[in-house]
Amino acid sequence: MKLFWCPQTRAQRALWLMEESGLDYERVLIDIRDPQKPRDPDFALASPMGKVPALADGDAKFADSAAICLYIGDKYPQTELAPAIDDPKRGLYLWWMVFTPGVVEPAMSEKFANTEPNRQRSGWGDFELMIETFENGLGGRDWILGDRFTAADVMCGSSAAFMKQFGMLPPSKILEAYAERCMARPAYRRSQEIDEKGA
Repeated sequence: MKLFWCPQTRAQRALWLMEESGLDYERVLIDIRDPQKPRDPDFALASPMGKVPALADGDAKFADSAAICLYIGDKYPQTELAPAIDDPKRGLYLWWMVFTPGVVEPAMSEKFANTEPNRQRSGWGDFELMIETFENGLGGRDWILGDRFTAADVMCGSSAAFMKQFGMLPPSKILEAYAERCMARPAYRRSQEIDEKGA
């Protein structure tokens, strides 16, 4: 299994996931800032848009951190990163899996670009609704589905950690504590070390 990644990108999520999974994988560095550098031929097959992260696992080749999280959790159930298909929490898990790309990122982009929000028009609502929904979703639980860490926490936790680290998180004891729990996980720390070293 090859994980195509580049430091200081969304690929850190996939690094964190792979470190949580305990699966054997090869990290293949793709310098997306210099498209002239030679690249593994599988990368073009996995990521037609030239974006990281991307994954090649045998004949399966595809990109996007949410897709990678979903794939690993389902293809490798021994990782215990996803509820089973027939688990009652499966639907909620899927919703939180796409909360970061579908709600958090567009709401953040809109807010920090000073774009006038329109809660009715935009599928993500606005930044304030995103934060409120995120807080309510966690409630008094440690993880997004309760007391069990899943790949949904990689997606959502990476967003909470990013907002906290870069001063974008409004005052929120719930989300600050969640970000701290995520960043304290050994697999998260390993992924950060890898990302900082760039190798």
